[in-house]
Amino acid sequence: MQTRAIILAAGKGTRMKSEKFKVLHEVCGTPMIQHVISNLNKSGITDIYAVLGHGSETVSTYLGDGIRQTVQEEQLGTAHAVMQWKEELADLDGHTMVVCGDTPLITETTMQEFMKYHLDTGAKATILSSRTRAPFGYGRIVRKENGSVKRIVEEKDATDLEREIKEVSSGTFIFDNRALFSALENVDNDNAQDEYYLPDVVSILRGRGARVEAYISPDFEETLGINDRVALANAEEIFRKRINTMHMQNGVTLIHPETTYIDAEVEIGTDSIIYPGAIIRGDTKIGKNVIISSGTEIKDSIIDDEVEIRHSVVTEAKVGRGTKVGPFAQLRPQSELGEEVKIGNFVEVKKSRLENESKVSHLSYIGDATIGARTNVGCGTITVNYDGKNKFKTEIGMDSFIGCNSNLVAPVKIGDRSFIAAGSTITDEVPEDSLAIARNRQTTKTGYYNKDN
Repeated sequence: MQTRAIILAAGKGTRMKSEKFKVLHEVCGTPMIQHVISNLNKSGITDIYAVLGHGSETVSTYLGDGIRQTVQEEQLGTAHAVMQWKEELADLDGHTMVVCGDTPLITETTMQEFMKYHLDTGAKATILSSRTRAPFGYGRIVRKENGSVKRIVEEKDATDLEREIKEVSSGTFIFDNRALFSALENVDNDNAQDEYYLPDVVSILRGRGARVEAYISPDFEETLGINDRVALANAEEIFRKRINTMHMQNGVTLIHPETTYIDAEVEIGTDSIIYPGAIIRGDTKIGKNVIISSGTEIKDSIIDDEVEIRHSVVTEAKVGRGTKVGPFAQLRPQSELGEEVKIGNFVEVKKSRLENESKVSHLSYIGDATIGARTNVGCGTITVNYDGKNKFKTEIGMDSFIGCNSNLVAPVKIGDRSFIAAGSTITDEVPEDSLAIARNRQTTKTGYYNKDN
């Protein structure tokens, strides 16, 4: 029987103190609602419905057409939010999981076990619960003597005795779909918050003689909701530990995992070594036997096998096999380095292609350029690509030698096996197999120091 999911994402998250809607705040580089969607998909649920809040256009845009969406214009509680899908879902068979968009830590494994428990027990409703020594703020699971669930009581409505209960609701449920929408019709707002609580469905179903169960999550941390920046930081720490553990189990060496920051979507090959303080973000793919040193930041880039990157920044770039970058280099977007390339200290590359075995060893800017194989670019070379209004391209052929402190004023083309004398400013094309010298002849005035003395 089909299981679908409703994601509750209507809250703006005032405690986040942010212009950004809560569910778009990132955990390890990915919005928390995307973590929820990904875990649902991995657990086998692809039929997903979202309840958004008034003014949440940015959330709607992020979700796109892949997730069906509706808007809860007034924030009248979780039961009221689920009711926004009544017209479309109430008459369907199957089961419906209701999960909050601010719970990114619930793993696909827990979701699978949760669904299996619900189906195996034949319950009309199953609560994902957990146990904690500090249950303050959570709805308590009140059980009957036989162990089945009697009801959920919210913190503000609980008695002193009920507040001592250590089993709490995560806010995630699975329901028989028809039973869910039938019970929602009878939920009222007679409580401290004047809201329509989804947990009240549990009491209504129990009153009808239906079976209600609770599946206890093996890890309380999984069920944490994120309501403020402190909780966001805690979730980040938990998730990052998971990520780092996964990479180490897959054959990556992290010298000091506690200070290594790797986003959720990053891929790293075996026998690579990541040193403390490295930051690897976004959709980055790193090959085998790669060395990433301390202080390096990589984002949305492809790093091939046997690359070494030292104390450098790499953004939206491609780095070929065996290439060495740094220390203190910057690869900006659309930079592409071939195999066995050398980019040395204080070199900046932007929107340029460097072919195999080319070298730019130090103190140079390479922008809007192509550099041929085995070409050596000397210290202090600048591709002068910008006239204040337009960008122009520099083309350098293979096996060429660019002398130190050269200015290559684009648009300009330098042929294969050409030499540029140190200190030259090149404005015209240099043919293949040529030497270009573009500097004033040296004038030396002897005795100049004593002229006015």
